[in-house]
Amino acid sequence: MMMESSHKVIRWTLLASGIWNMYIAATEQGLCYVGSPDKPLKELVDWAKARFPGFRIVQDDAALQPYVTELTEYLQGKRDRFELAMDYRGTAFQLAVWNALCDIPYGQTFTYSDIANQIGRPAAVRAVGAAIGANPNLITVPCHRVIGKSGALTGYRGGLEMKTRLLELEREHALIKEKTEYA
Repeated sequence: MMMESSHKVIRWTLLASGIWNMYIAATEQGLCYVGSPDKPLKELVDWAKARFPGFRIVQDDAALQPYVTELTEYLQGKRDRFELAMDYRGTAFQLAVWNALCDIPYGQTFTYSDIANQIGRPAAVRAVGAAIGANPNLITVPCHRVIGKSGALTGYRGGLEMKTRLLELEREHALIKEKTEYA
């Protein structure tokens, strides 16, 4: 239960699950930020001040517990989609790209061109890349599922090591799920 008014407040906590340590944050509308592993709290604070001017930033482990639970289940291979609300704010173009990212099936990858085509802007591949780079919700808005046209892993705010681990996790658990469905 939130003690103070949640209007104009960003609540945060540290998610620590196995090898993963990252700050997450939410407004009363939903999850608004999933940080890069092992980055300082300052990254979240600077991001929040730039994108949510006038909001107070408050640690609230209890309020963020549902998000911690879903993310932890994902990181353990027990969840392949997120159900809790998200609050991501951007331009209309960014929102279109981020929504397209959410349509990429678990365990699969798309290219930047695929996303540009999906949103009806086939010539906007570079702009798609910029929108993906501005995604504040690592993992839950799965920008790690986007790769280069050649199949190469490309930049990722969480770093290529994190991107590689997330893709491996998803491939492994998608295969397990597929085998059990056909058994």
